[in-house]
Amino acid sequence: MPTPFKIDIPLATLDAIAAKVRTYEWHEMPRGPGLENTWSYGANLDFLRALCAYWLDGYDWRKWEAALNRFPQYTARVEDIDIHFYHVAGSGPSPKPLILSHGWPGSVFEFLHIIEKLAHPERFGGDAKDAFTVVVPSLPGYGFSGKPQRPISPRTIARLFDRLMCDELKLPDYIAQGGDWGSSVSGWMGYDGKHCRAVHLNMFGWRSPGVGPETKEEIEAAQIASQIFDAEGAYFREQSTKPQTLSYAMMDSPVGACAWIVEKFHGWSDTRKGFENVYTKDQLLTNVMIYLVTRSFNTATWLYRGLFEDLTGAPVPPKARVEKPVAIARFPVDLIPFPPRSQVERTFNVARWTEFAEGGHFAALERPDDLVGDIRAFAREL
Repeated sequence: MPTPFKIDIPLATLDAIAAKVRTYEWHEMPRGPGLENTWSYGANLDFLRALCAYWLDGYDWRKWEAALNRFPQYTARVEDIDIHFYHVAGSGPSPKPLILSHGWPGSVFEFLHIIEKLAHPERFGGDAKDAFTVVVPSLPGYGFSGKPQRPISPRTIARLFDRLMCDELKLPDYIAQGGDWGSSVSGWMGYDGKHCRAVHLNMFGWRSPGVGPETKEEIEAAQIASQIFDAEGAYFREQSTKPQTLSYAMMDSPVGACAWIVEKFHGWSDTRKGFENVYTKDQLLTNVMIYLVTRSFNTATWLYRGLFEDLTGAPVPPKARVEKPVAIARFPVDLIPFPPRSQVERTFNVARWTEFAEGGHFAALERPDDLVGDIRAFAREL
């Protein structure tokens, strides 16, 4: 039975974080011609110092804690772990069930400002017939959910979320939406989930064994994707091999954790109009703070190791597909971009394919109206 939940972080926790930020001893970064404002070596020191100064003197966690508490939230024991989630009943007589799954280094905060638009479209000039009953869980090991005893995989999380939707919330025939790890979890819900009706993805996270590039266009796209991952994937190597070693630095240093996370928001987002025009400082810091106040940086990274060592479930046959209807929202900038449609269709039963001109990895934050509109349109087509 779900238990009502409210975020209420002790002042002592907030003070301890602020004290470590305040006493952080700054160091250096490469300087010289052509290196002004560069992020090519990692998190830009000048940006980070300014962000941390605002963190101490302008940022208000209590304001954002209240925003995070605006919608009904709960915890439920699913199998052997507590799952934290928002549950907002939609308008009208028959709102469609929708579960939104975040990834790393994101959190439920990514979806906070689109929940009402999805649940109550009539409040924004839309039609109540398009309403969803919205469920937004924190991944196990992340934020306000419980922490697993050892690394688990996206497939295991998909099983937990499927049970959450059906056994706990009695919301069968749901649509599963996600990006980053959420795209893998949602893909598994579409493949394994007994009660999943359809899937909406904004990243290519679920893969079919034996399906790879074949045409010239697909091979060229795979080469580009490989180059992107070579440049951006060092974090993945560390978190999938030695996450515990990383944890000792990150669990002790709010500035270090902030740098590790914010650098991904910079590198994986559509920053052609400037990073500061994509996210506010408050958005960046609130997402970071969720990792800090829950002390979940460590267990969040375990999902990368779990991908390789948690092999529960029947083996997936070569070239298996997700046969339930799948919508693809393809934003132009991403860590793992979608290959051409011809290749994606060998993995998913693609019922809708939308190309966007702007936006990146964190679509719910970067292009919220585009994402909401595409989810609505897909649901209508079903």
